[in-house]
Amino acid sequence: MNEAEVRRLAESILGTVAGLRRAGLREILREEPRQAAPPADQREEPGISMAAPAETEHPTAERFSIQTEAAQGDEKEKAERLLAVRDELGECRRCRLHETRTHLVFGEGNPAARLVFVGEGPGADEDRQGRPFVGRAGKLLDKMIQSIGLERGQVYICNVVKCRPPGNRTPAPEEIEPCSPFLTKQLEVIQPKVICTLGACATQTILQTRKFISELRSGVRLWRGIPVVPTYHPAYLLRNPAKKADVWKDLLRVLQILEG
Repeated sequence: MNEAEVRRLAESILGTVAGLRRAGLREILREEPRQAAPPADQREEPGISMAAPAETEHPTAERFSIQTEAAQGDEKEKAERLLAVRDELGECRRCRLHETRTHLVFGEGNPAARLVFVGEGPGADEDRQGRPFVGRAGKLLDKMIQSIGLERGQVYICNVVKCRPPGNRTPAPEEIEPCSPFLTKQLEVIQPKVICTLGACATQTILQTRKFISELRSGVRLWRGIPVVPTYHPAYLLRNPAKKADVWKDLLRVLQILEG
């Protein structure tokens, strides 16, 4: 059995486990029973909150917690390859954004994630901590992830640019260009089942288009054969909460691909 066949088998096993959990089987993953999640097409809009989630809402990831030895090896290999990409990036000075940054924000999460979120760039909190999406928008992203039955540690989160643009402005083309190869390498290593782009900058960069996010978020696009689901940035939702219903529809598209 070659590597591709092993990977497909591992994904099939994980998908079977997820299906059993949705059907109500719990004992193989944890002792105390929990209510089975309804099918995706029967779930109600979760009313995504901007409030910070309680720590108790972040238990050890369970939904895909049973891993074959091959899947564990794949995750380790990808973690090493991502570290090599980070080492190549170094203390980047490829554009002027390095002049005002506190920390470079590479990305974080499961190196073998089936779902990757791509945002625009670090904000003030991210620049201070060196981690993506840890401010108010990050707390909302956590809620978005939880609304489709996942935890932050099961996905991978990164940005188009790795350094904070002053005043949280949109990155300029001459800042995006030198960072884009590293985003590409991250996605090439992870090979997720679906990419969810957050906001216009991330969507336009990934899809190489100048169309507005309102035009692009109504369907599924492709990046090198990987489905891309564009949606609004969590920071935009904080300013325009009425758009949460649209984002929920986009998240259902993501879930449909993950469970397909």
